Amino acid sequence: MIYKLLSLIVGVAAIMSGVFLLYLTQRTQEKPSTINRNKWWGIGSKPRQQDTFVKEFNIDFSDTLVNDLKQRLRNRRPFTKPLSGIQSEYGMNTKYLEKIITYWLERYDFKQRAEMLNSFSHYKTRIQGLDLHFIWEKPVVKDPRIKVLPLLMLHGWPSSSKEFVKVIPYLTTQREGYDFVFEVVAADLPGFGYSEGTKKPGLNPVQIGIMMRNLMKRLGFEKFYVQAGDWGSQCATHMATLYPDEVLGFHTNMPISSRRITLAKILIGSIFPGLVVEAKYKDRIYPLGKLLKYIIREGGYFLIQATKPDTIGVALTDSPAGLAAYIIEKMGMCCNRDQINTPHSGIENLNIDDVLDTITITWMNNCIVTSSRIYYEAMNSDEVYIVHEMQTQVPTAVVNYKYEVLYQSDSMLRDKFINLVRSTTHDIGGHFAALHTPQLFVEDLFASGRAFLNFHAQRAQQKRRFLF
Repeated sequence: MIYKLLSLIVGVAAIMSGVFLLYLTQRTQEKPSTINRNKWWGIGSKPRQQDTFVKEFNIDFSDTLVNDLKQRLRNRRPFTKPLSGIQSEYGMNTKYLEKIITYWLERYDFKQRAEMLNSFSHYKTRIQGLDLHFIWEKPVVKDPRIKVLPLLMLHGWPSSSKEFVKVIPYLTTQREGYDFVFEVVAADLPGFGYSEGTKKPGLNPVQIGIMMRNLMKRLGFEKFYVQAGDWGSQCATHMATLYPDEVLGFHTNMPISSRRITLAKILIGSIFPGLVVEAKYKDRIYPLGKLLKYIIREGGYFLIQATKPDTIGVALTDSPAGLAAYIIEKMGMCCNRDQINTPHSGIENLNIDDVLDTITITWMNNCIVTSSRIYYEAMNSDEVYIVHEMQTQVPTAVVNYKYEVLYQSDSMLRDKFINLVRSTTHDIGGHFAALHTPQLFVEDLFASGRAFLNFHAQRAQQKRRFLF
């Protein structure tokens, strides 16, 4: 019966997709020149004299905030117990959550975790009216033959630049077999972590991509590389699309093409999968009924945040236990969606302190609402639909981990990223790759850096041949 129902859903989805394609056609008639690249997101109107200073910043989990957090956790109401025989099928297992809350109260070392974060160099600067926070780590290079590649790193929801602290030391250290190293700027998206959120509607991923490009310009980088996942990947994709002469290479662990032709390929593949995806990776997309079942099971939070983020934000802003349950359940699923039959639902693929860092940063900065609004802005923006339909010329490298939220084949990705220079697919790992599988992440990024350099060297050689 369930399979008949899912088959019906697939049929309806195909019809709806056709309607959606027509809808997108109407929404993407405008040209990119209509995109405002100079919006002021601060309070009031843009001043004549702007603050362009780059200031050092220190992370502090203050005693006042920590004590308030602990008091709220101790005074929480009793959780409703899971149903008999149920693990995480209904959502967060509250027996397991009790263990997490106890650890957060009694063993999580707020001061030590703040000290760990402050071992990196933190800064803030005001871009288009908002104070943006970022980590900026420069490599120590003694050999003049070693090239330094500026790398902007962008996270997604519900994360921050903290997501990259395991990999930054490796990226800024010379690696055997490579004649380059990275200089890393890991930024908090506006409204996430320690970056200021806007009080004005419309700050969508296209506009965030513009802001992140302006951040790199502020720091003196005329050309640079980008690594990103989740919403950071969307922001970076739009940035690369709009500024192809400035972004030298784009590496992403969540590659997605949202072009109409790609959506059509997904539907065609439901009947003839061999036309659009390699046989060994077919089960990552098809059958579509299985994919839709997964999306229905796990996509409720997306629909809420894409329509009414401020409503759920009231509960999550008021209750740290509720915030922990909400974030842990989604992070766990994104690490391994097949572990829903366990009490931890996949979260034990990550270090508990890393998870609690993310929750603590979100709580301390009261940014669950400002970060969740990116879903609404992305789903309700003509700018986003316009840029989605444009092809991206920047050389692009993708890495697909087994439990990434969505998978697309190289055939689909080339619809958007016409210069796909490297593609890797793993049978392990998940959405939070820099925390989950840091060594694999670093290895792929270095290999991709080499692919980017080779791409530009070949293009330069072709240009010389053309001239002479």
